[in-house]
Amino acid sequence: MKEKRTLQSVQKLLLAFFRQNRRMPSFSEMVDLLGVRSKSVVNFWIEKLIEARILEKDGKGHLSFTKQAFAIPRVGSIQAGFPSPEEEVLSDAISMDEYLIARPDASFLLQVSGDSMTGAGIMAGDLVIIEKGRAPKTGDIVVAEVDGEWTMKYFQKQGKQIVLVAANPRYPDIRPRSELRLGGVVTAVVRKYHG
Repeated sequence: MKEKRTLQSVQKLLLAFFRQNRRMPSFSEMVDLLGVRSKSVVNFWIEKLIEARILEKDGKGHLSFTKQAFAIPRVGSIQAGFPSPEEEVLSDAISMDEYLIARPDASFLLQVSGDSMTGAGIMAGDLVIIEKGRAPKTGDIVVAEVDGEWTMKYFQKQGKQIVLVAANPRYPDIRPRSELRLGGVVTAVVRKYHG
């Protein structure tokens, strides 16, 4: 017996195709993907996904996913100490990019190498989200070009001088000799444990 399609199952199929191919499927591909007989059934599901704000159409009729499509369900909170007897309850759905990035137009990702910021919980291989144009305050973690070399360190003002400080005691403080150019402020760290 054929599986009954739901909005969620159609969304999952389209998202899986998008993640694998880095593009939206064509209408013909959607016929095969959804296991339906006609493009009119595909059109039905597309309209439902647009109504649910999972898909959107641009002025030329091209389909794309909204940020909501990539949202992950948030099921509550968890104690980091002893287990809580509370059952998982769906609180809402959170799009990770909306949660982590306040200003997408001014943000970019960098992959971390080295161990100078391990004391701040930033490890080699992590991704950091950087916001350009934000004025750093003492204690912020910044990416900066110092005398021609790029680095990521704590930003500190000592009087009129700016000092970049590592979160690892093995590294000395950096005081710019001639040039300091700020690339942005670190706003989030992303670590993937498996995969």
